[in-house]
Amino acid sequence: MNSAEMLTFLAHRDHNLMRRINRWPAPRWVRLWMLCATRGGDGWLWYGMGVVILLFGDGARFVAVGAAALAAGVGIALFLRLKKLTGRKRPCAIEPHCWATLLPPDQFSFPSGHTITAFAVAVCLSQFYPTLAVGLLFCAISVAASRLLLGMHFLSDVLAGAAIGTLLAFGSADLARRLL
Repeated sequence: MNSAEMLTFLAHRDHNLMRRINRWPAPRWVRLWMLCATRGGDGWLWYGMGVVILLFGDGARFVAVGAAALAAGVGIALFLRLKKLTGRKRPCAIEPHCWATLLPPDQFSFPSGHTITAFAVAVCLSQFYPTLAVGLLFCAISVAASRLLLGMHFLSDVLAGAAIGTLLAFGSADLARRLL
């Protein structure tokens, strides 16, 4: 299978899943959870986590928050560039969603910026505070799932965002430790 065939195959799978998700009348608790997760992924969740770590963290708190901020900042610059390069339409621009009425922050879908930032911050902070890893990863996965379930992104957008964010997190944490 060549790359064009692979992209066509992935796009077909993405669109089939999108149609099923967009027609799913999710229970109220799922709707509320997804709306809260996506709003948290707008940034306030990660800013709040940074403040909590700065206030109550150990001696590595400044390095940890700095590394997470670096990973998130590079992630933001990267996803803004990638979205313009790929120009992929969002699912909500292709087919209406049965219950989500959020407006997307921009017109392009690939990759998911919310997911990149969520994984960049969560995985990076988990490197410094392993006891927080489960909670941080739960938040990151919730943000990623919300982008899919709210019709903002395709599955491949979210998976790519998680991979990019995770790579940035490991790179940023490694760089921060080397500079110590």
